[in-house]
Amino acid sequence: MDKKLTQYAELIIKQGVNLQRGEPVAISAPILAADLVREVADQAYRNGAPKVTVFWTDGELNRLAYDYQTEETLATIPQWVVDSRNYIVDTKAVYINIISEQPDLMKNIPPQKITVAGRATSKALERFRESTGSNNTRWCIVAYPNVDWAKKMFPELSDKAALEKQWKYLHKTIRLDKADPLEAWRRHANKLAKRSRFLNRAKIVSFHYKNSLGTDFTIGMPKGYVFTGAVEKGGGGVDFTANMPTEEVFSSPDRYTANGTLVASKPLVRAGGIMENFTLTFKDGKIVDYTAEKGYETLKGIIETDEGSHYLGEIALVGYNSPIQNLNALFFNTLFDENASCHFAIGRAFPGCIKNGDKMNREQLAKAGLNDSLEHVDFMVGTPDLSIVATTEKGEQIEIFKDGNWVI
Repeated sequence: MDKKLTQYAELIIKQGVNLQRGEPVAISAPILAADLVREVADQAYRNGAPKVTVFWTDGELNRLAYDYQTEETLATIPQWVVDSRNYIVDTKAVYINIISEQPDLMKNIPPQKITVAGRATSKALERFRESTGSNNTRWCIVAYPNVDWAKKMFPELSDKAALEKQWKYLHKTIRLDKADPLEAWRRHANKLAKRSRFLNRAKIVSFHYKNSLGTDFTIGMPKGYVFTGAVEKGGGGVDFTANMPTEEVFSSPDRYTANGTLVASKPLVRAGGIMENFTLTFKDGKIVDYTAEKGYETLKGIIETDEGSHYLGEIALVGYNSPIQNLNALFFNTLFDENASCHFAIGRAFPGCIKNGDKMNREQLAKAGLNDSLEHVDFMVGTPDLSIVATTEKGEQIEIFKDGNWVI
């Protein structure tokens, strides 16, 4: 495990944020991931970081806050929290977010409390969010297994066996099971870059999604759209990988063009709330109706956050025959589950997904068709029978997905 942990940390530093000598590093992590944090810090210093700053979190303390605080106090974000994130922007640090899911920790917490706290935090950290959203601050999200999470995935196993299996699955998803993980990532990035180039050259006007679950949906693309995957351009033109794992090729759609119905193909976990079998109906870009067999109030809290949370900010293509999907496991975490399935995101778009978007202000981005919101929540729609057909500027139709997988 120690060797794998060191390799993992090396991947995060060299492939994830792609640390350049002289750049500070900021890490946000739960205390239960302390051993990975130490390895990442060690790799950061070895690769030229002058300073590593860690912002610790704890799920149990967060649960106590939701138990005992009022909505008013949950919505009050201390200035030092804002300053700590602005420090990352001001010092031009790279940012690493280590997550470790505790799926049932927030069980029975009123969804409204979670919604209020989330909105307040997003608003307070707006400057930091804009910097990461535009990739001016290079960032990377990675995961760290724990017993609670592992038992949620594999309830039939003992604690030890479940945790060992979760680590094994993590290794597979981030290519730590390969002889040379860094070289495996480079090959993977090249494959996704090839697909991105095809979509960008095709000059696509719209996509039509259809499957047997009930999805029948069209969405348009803004002029100058940019699809990307695995490797993005950060501040100073430095490549980085924002999500590890990642299997997606993604962009941002024209917010006003979504029409029809999307049916979720996998559960969505949000701060302990699980939404299952939900449907979104769109007209002229806007969500005009939604249903959910489970987690309706949590879904409502997301959609009703602001005006922009009624629109889409991301379109992502993932072949059903993907490494994560082939594990045949639900991770109960979007970082993994979104990379097993085609998905969309409610809320904020990515400025980097339109030509010269990183140089545009909010008004210019909105005029170009990109959405803005305090939210950015991915949900999965891919199925074994999903078809996606693109229409180009010349009126040609290109089959992009057939039977859930890439055709090109």
